[in-house]
Amino acid sequence: MIEKINWFGHASFKISGEKIIIYIDPWKIQDQEKADIILISHSHYDHLSLEDIKKITTKETDILITPDGQSKLRDIDGKVTLIEPKKKYKIKNILIETTPSYNLNKKFHPKENDWVGFIINLNSKRIFYAGDTDNIPEIKNIKADIALIPISGTYVMDAKEAADLVNEMKPKMAIPYHYGDIVGTEQDALKFKKLAQVPVEILKKQ
Repeated sequence: MIEKINWFGHASFKISGEKIIIYIDPWKIQDQEKADIILISHSHYDHLSLEDIKKITTKETDILITPDGQSKLRDIDGKVTLIEPKKKYKIKNILIETTPSYNLNKKFHPKENDWVGFIINLNSKRIFYAGDTDNIPEIKNIKADIALIPISGTYVMDAKEAADLVNEMKPKMAIPYHYGDIVGTEQDALKFKKLAQVPVEILKKQ
């Protein structure tokens, strides 16, 4: 059973499973609980934050990161695995799949950068974290129990595009993110919830 999903605001999460702590794109986190696994979707400063990674990393922490961010981890403890889209990685007995994550009609996240989203297979559940992406063809048919989806527009898909995506994917639950800091407001999250035809949980920022 998944104990908890914590949202730290913007695009940053912690997933707590039985005897496993996984952070995704930790940024501006207050949490000090050490990570077993850290997943970094891409190298933008609001996703790859050395200050936050240092807070939660030990020598035993596995860090999965795209190659363009590797050099920034020189002074970080932990075991680094370089990742690319459409691959599977077995880390501490957790299967983590990577998905493409890019913009269709914007220049912020080019497809050729090979940035990623993640599917975390934890306790018989599939948790999908889309990364900074638009509603791209490669993710429409992903099977997920919980889908973490960006909804703010500007740099990623907007609330309507995000709702269209989850209505096609049909996860058991969707959780919006990428709002309330650099761009986007709670109104975007509420619009997403209204348009989505699947259960939506709007998390409180931790």
